[in-house]
Amino acid sequence: MSLPFCMGGLNVAQVRLAETAAGMMTRDVITAGPADTAAGIAAKLGEHGISAVPVVDAAGRLVGIVSEGDLMRSFGLRNAMRRAWWLDILAEGEELAPEFMDYIRVDNRRATDLMTRDVVSVTESAGIDEIANLLTRHRIKRVPVLRNGRVVGIISRADIVRTLARGG
Repeated sequence: MSLPFCMGGLNVAQVRLAETAAGMMTRDVITAGPADTAAGIAAKLGEHGISAVPVVDAAGRLVGIVSEGDLMRSFGLRNAMRRAWWLDILAEGEELAPEFMDYIRVDNRRATDLMTRDVVSVTESAGIDEIANLLTRHRIKRVPVLRNGRVVGIISRADIVRTLARGG
């Protein structure tokens, strides 16, 4: 069975509903703990070439998510030009600029201070159509995949595009 949907202006005529989160997700998820510092999270994003990390408690349960946007939000308008440059560097997976790391080291906030708490997530059985619609509707770039409240994977927009490219 197929279903038409639209993702970010990209019209996709047919998608197999059988394609699930379990088949698309990245399983080796890089996570942060609630007490991780802004600098530690920034280093983790840069080291792994990713743009966000789910925040999990000691039992592996999802409690939030911190994105590069969450890290940058606090720097204010006077640093808008620097912020745009740093976000470009982060998005490209480049090594983090020393100036950025110096700047963020003065930020004493923890993941619990920075994270989005109401995280949009899916289960392993979620279909590609449901996931794409969630990303579009909530204007987000990724969704954690949960099993019994624990993070078992993550799906980005790129994962969906790759799945569509290989024929759904």
